[in-house]
Amino acid sequence: MTDVTTQRLMEDLKRVVADAEALMAATAGDASERAHMARQKAAESVAHARDRLHALEAQARERVAAAAHQADHYVHENPWQSIAVAAGVGALVGILLARR
Repeated sequence: MTDVTTQRLMEDLKRVVADAEALMAATAGDASERAHMARQKAAESVAHARDRLHALEAQARERVAAAAHQADHYVHENPWQSIAVAAGVGALVGILLARR
């Protein structure tokens, strides 16, 4: 999964958790046994989703930190190649922008 897709998924999960919490709060006045069981099950699901979301965020942070470390290491080991690649990308972006 790409980083953008992962970020959107985490934002969607956060929104779902917030909506579920709001729904549970809105139905807190319903005293029926069925509503109580539904709220309890929803609360468990929200807690599980929140825990999983925190785990996904931690994994994403670790992957980003590892990628940054690898990029830093590569640049330190190959400075001239890194400069050449950056210049090439800059030239390509400049050409593309000039065509507009």
